[in-house]
Amino acid sequence: MTKTKEKMPVRDLCLISLFTAIIAVCAQITIPMTVPFTLQTFAVMLTCGVLGGRRGTISVALYIIMGAIGLPVFASFNGGISYLLGSTGGYIVGFFFGALLMWAMERLTKKSMVWMGISMVLSVLVCYAFGTAWFAAVYVMNGTPQSLGTILSWCVIPFILPDLAKCALALDLTDRLARVLPRLEGRKSVSAKADEGTTEK
Repeated sequence: MTKTKEKMPVRDLCLISLFTAIIAVCAQITIPMTVPFTLQTFAVMLTCGVLGGRRGTISVALYIIMGAIGLPVFASFNGGISYLLGSTGGYIVGFFFGALLMWAMERLTKKSMVWMGISMVLSVLVCYAFGTAWFAAVYVMNGTPQSLGTILSWCVIPFILPDLAKCALALDLTDRLARVLPRLEGRKSVSAKADEGTTEK
């Protein structure tokens, strides 16, 4: 008896494409800095929160692939391998590994908003690790190495509070969307669970 491969439902493909487009749009909302401030982090957290780890990771991977082949989906309508190999490209690659972490935590923990919030924060830390390491490596390769303190002051410290705010906003929107689309990933919103508890009493 042979097993047939499951095909991804059309609805899933549409949702993945939609959230890939959302990430691309949020990438254009930017404030120029040494490492540009964008809403990509927020979009990645929201994508993985609403779609779940598997589909969210696919959506993030699709976004990176689109940019790598030259489509202008990165910040300030950039694209191409050369952009990924630039000083800030490590953060974009970090989005993928951050999404993988959220997927892993989703499988290992209960699908609750608390754990999702924790996974979002850890995902941002993974992005920092990949992005900052690559940023430092590029400067070394260019013959202009920077001290760790300087790199952190450029790449991490200015973004900590804004990124925590993005995580909080993404978590809140995920919870709100779970009320409208409760079957997306079998996750119920905090308010929905509270309503059920009230009904059962």
